[in-house]
Amino acid sequence: MDWNTSPKRCVKRTASSRVWYIRKSTGSIVRTTAGAAGVSGGSINATVPAWNKAVPRSGSNLFGNKRKTMIYFDNNDTTPLHPEALEAMLPYFKDKFANPASLHSLGLETESALDEARGKISGAIGADARELIFTSGATEANNIAIFGAARARPSRKHLIISTVEHASVLNVARRLEDDGYRVTRLPVDGQGYVDPALLRDTIDDDTFMVSIVHANHEIGVIQDIRKLAEIAHEKDAWFHTDAAQALGKMPFNVAELGVDLASFNGHKLHGPKGVGGLYVSRRTRPKRLMEGAPQEFDLRPGTENVPAIVGFGRAVEIAVRDLPDVTAHVKPLMKRLAEGLARIPHSHLNGPPPEERLLGNVNVTFLYIEGEAILMHLSNRGICVSSGSACSSKSLTPSTVLTAIGLLHEEAHGAIRFSLSRFNSSDEVETVISKVGEVVDLLRSMTAFVPELHSERMGAKSFYRKR
Repeated sequence: MDWNTSPKRCVKRTASSRVWYIRKSTGSIVRTTAGAAGVSGGSINATVPAWNKAVPRSGSNLFGNKRKTMIYFDNNDTTPLHPEALEAMLPYFKDKFANPASLHSLGLETESALDEARGKISGAIGADARELIFTSGATEANNIAIFGAARARPSRKHLIISTVEHASVLNVARRLEDDGYRVTRLPVDGQGYVDPALLRDTIDDDTFMVSIVHANHEIGVIQDIRKLAEIAHEKDAWFHTDAAQALGKMPFNVAELGVDLASFNGHKLHGPKGVGGLYVSRRTRPKRLMEGAPQEFDLRPGTENVPAIVGFGRAVEIAVRDLPDVTAHVKPLMKRLAEGLARIPHSHLNGPPPEERLLGNVNVTFLYIEGEAILMHLSNRGICVSSGSACSSKSLTPSTVLTAIGLLHEEAHGAIRFSLSRFNSSDEVETVISKVGEVVDLLRSMTAFVPELHSERMGAKSFYRKR
């Protein structure tokens, strides 16, 4: 495998806690060992608080296997599975494996586990247990919510979303446009906020749904969902929110927000991948998209993924229980990270200021260099982050979220998202600040751009963006 021709493959391996570098003598790519790739040997973590002691902190993974100690700052992409969630899941892989639809004793036992997980999650969001269906993730939940609403309300042909939605919502909207629907994409201000007045001016009697993301996955902007839902209901439109990033990182109650549908994801809050949920209020009834048996209240056919659902339920329970402690732990780390990165010349924060944004999220543009180059160099130094380009689509298309808040393509390409979790430490933040400065200096020393010639066009006068 060649580093230059297969960079994304290397980075993907980095996300799995395997770090690769080029051996200078042969040009071959080999795996690092603990203490290599720019990170000093031994643990880099500070004292672990009592509510966090279940998590391994140094050179071994959850299964006790030795590995390179990584600094993982990509928690808006996915989070490490909480050990307590894993422990809850294990019996349902081996001993309690029956189909929850079966009538024998083992089936009844797994059905009981399914009901218990549903009760935990629905209780956490202030819903009735029969208002929560399990899905494979938030992408499927978004599809069921929007397509299902369109089918349930065929006389209405207007959908309203924002320009900072997740791809699963943006692409559903495009498909509906292909089918003859009108789609309005509400613009946002320089920090990513939707103006409720624009929604009131846009909504009409033909609007079947308004779908606005609660907490954005890239820039951490948190929308006024309660106000937006109130406006939607004035025209009897259903209101859906993609809450994949919100649940577990901030208080979330469907009754207080007034939403009709809300999507969730297990692996965004230290639960397993491949499981999510959709809150469907009693006031609404979207049409099912697939045919099959009547699982999940006849909205989502197919045998439920019991181990993942059990882990999801436990992860939500832990996240809600520990939210005050996690918030008190992560907020100072966010602030320190933003302050440290602000000292790097020609950089600016994308989205709201730290005190207003999603817990753990810091998104910064470093002008005159490519975000993917920064990502690669940080990866080689044992640090996992995300860039502002759609590298997963094998293109250099800049992030639609970053361009929606007014960034030029060059600025969007230079963006890096840092996202922290309960399992990060102050020592890690200091290491990241140092290594980012080192990498930015290195890359700028090799660039043809001259900042003085571009500052008027691209350079931000302040680290923080204006609304």
